[in-house]
Amino acid sequence: MQVAFGPHEYLFVNKEYEGKYLPPLEPDAPAKWYNYGGDKIWPLPEGRHDDQHWPGPVADALDDGDYAFSIVSQGTACRVRLDGPPDLRTGLQYSREIGLQADSPKISFHAVMKNASAHAIEWSMQSVTQYNTASPSGNEASAEIWAFTAANESSAYPGGYYVRSGKGKPPGLNIENGLVALNYRFFESELWVDTQRGWLAVADAATQYAMVERFRIQDGKEYPGKATVIFYTNGSEPPEDPLFYLEAEINSLMVRLQPGETYAMDTEWYPTRVGKDVLEVTVAGVVAKHLRVSNGRKLTGTFGVFYPGKVIASFLDKDGKQISEVKLRRVTPKELVNLEEKISFPKGANRLALHLIDSHSQDRGLLDEVSVAPGGAGE
Repeated sequence: MQVAFGPHEYLFVNKEYEGKYLPPLEPDAPAKWYNYGGDKIWPLPEGRHDDQHWPGPVADALDDGDYAFSIVSQGTACRVRLDGPPDLRTGLQYSREIGLQADSPKISFHAVMKNASAHAIEWSMQSVTQYNTASPSGNEASAEIWAFTAANESSAYPGGYYVRSGKGKPPGLNIENGLVALNYRFFESELWVDTQRGWLAVADAATQYAMVERFRIQDGKEYPGKATVIFYTNGSEPPEDPLFYLEAEINSLMVRLQPGETYAMDTEWYPTRVGKDVLEVTVAGVVAKHLRVSNGRKLTGTFGVFYPGKVIASFLDKDGKQISEVKLRRVTPKELVNLEEKISFPKGANRLALHLIDSHSQDRGLLDEVSVAPGGAGE
């Protein structure tokens, strides 16, 4: 229901339902949804016209059922498991494992949908995260919340996006330089994006706390409505008692399950520090300002990192072979990394690759790279 990193709490919590539990609706009861907030798993596609669509959000066994809690492991890696009841209407049954590690703020999710019916069913599984978008006072919407994902240059949608609900292009939406950027407004809109890069990010520019969600996309597979990511901004509540949140939704592919079969979706969250200047997400962190070499010796760049450790500069020749490496500084996900380093470039260096090495000396991958050859892009 909540994720905190340092002093920052990311998720929306509905004060009306905080600390309460309301059971699923009876089969013949009028449709109703208890929006607790937090994070959840839902089925797609949504709709009310046939049994192949989920009539949600609704207080059914999937969203409001009694989930059994168990501890899978403790110690340096902690995992808990939630096992839900079967839902007669969809034929689905959910379980979910959530994991934390002692050496990084990374959160891992292993969500499983099972066909609990006696016939074949076909669904997509959706991770739905409601981020808090209220101002510090809580009385109005913040103008400092941003959502990002990579744009699809070969998008199936005109302009690179599709508005499923809402009036026209959402205010605050900008798509350029390979990036979808949405500045939150208190305006109801559901934005579908067919990103192929497997990440999204939600950032608070006021506090510079961000959450990056990573996931896998399978080429050539069918996704619900072709969307791999959905951003929903609310705005329909009565003005005297508004709720402020943004939903970041990750869709699995459409899966046909025979009775008893299961399908799993794995996602990872990385709390880090960055504001509205998200340019790119790599396996090791977030690029806020790309690496740049000035005056032949000064290296600059700004990043949020996913693991504590150190960043190193690896010098490569024109064939991509490493010549040497230099440790630049210690880093942590708790702090924005602003590089301003004076550095000597070895003879024959053509490119500089910035890597993140974690506290166990494991290379977590590339943060960014830049040309260091005379007249190169980094100059």
